[in-house]
Amino acid sequence: MIGEMGPAASWSYIMAVWALRIVVMALICAVLGWLGLRVLDALTPAIRERERIGEHPVSIGLFIAGFFIFAGLVIHGVATAPIAITSSLWSSLIDWRRLCLLGVSYLVALLLTVGLFNLVDRLTPTIPFKRVEESPVAVGIYVFGYYVFNGLIIHAALTASL
Repeated sequence: MIGEMGPAASWSYIMAVWALRIVVMALICAVLGWLGLRVLDALTPAIRERERIGEHPVSIGLFIAGFFIFAGLVIHGVATAPIAITSSLWSSLIDWRRLCLLGVSYLVALLLTVGLFNLVDRLTPTIPFKRVEESPVAVGIYVFGYYVFNGLIIHAALTASL
């Protein structure tokens, strides 16, 4: 019974696998969130996000709030994602098809958003996006939105039907 989930598995075993799955997938998604922040740094070199956020308590609060929303979306996505009950323990913990979908969705959404961001920046020349750098609170709001964006992408990939 250790290698397989199914009708013969005990309730406590299924709950333990479900909880372990949430932890494993949340850690994988946390790495994606960290990578997303690094990508944001690389894509917007004129905005020093990590430096500016620490300059004002409101921007720090916004950063933390964005992270909490990101974490909530990830945990909700993992907890509500379909799980193959009749599969092996390993397949129940990590679904490689879902991980591939997660990676592709994340990459496509990130590239699409960067393209749209640059397009909107060019189409609205009277709204200079780079001026965000002038205020740590503005940077905090900017990164808050980015964390929510990341959480929504990851949540959608986790809960999508395959």
